[in-house]
Amino acid sequence: MTATTTLSSKGQIIIPKALRAARRWGPGTQLEVHDTPDGVLLRPLQPAPKTALGEGLAAIRRRVGHRGPAVSLAQMDAAVIEEAARRAAAPAGAKPAARKRER
Repeated sequence: MTATTTLSSKGQIIIPKALRAARRWGPGTQLEVHDTPDGVLLRPLQPAPKTALGEGLAAIRRRVGHRGPAVSLAQMDAAVIEEAARRAAAPAGAKPAARKRER
């Protein structure tokens, strides 16, 4: 299919309706713009594949480097309260002591 379009003063072009319909590009479709020796190439961005919740959480854990066991919210809350109490008990202006991390 060949069509003609005009570049607007804002740098926008209108992709002809027949071409958008053939490609199934609706409003909001995000396109990658590639500069090629033959001209400009538009490619729709491919959405990230859906993964199961467990797989996604495992991937996040690998990225942040957590190697320990899972911790419940109650355990996290208790650790935060314990640390707040420890800091409150320290003398004013004192540099916080380094604390060993439990693994």
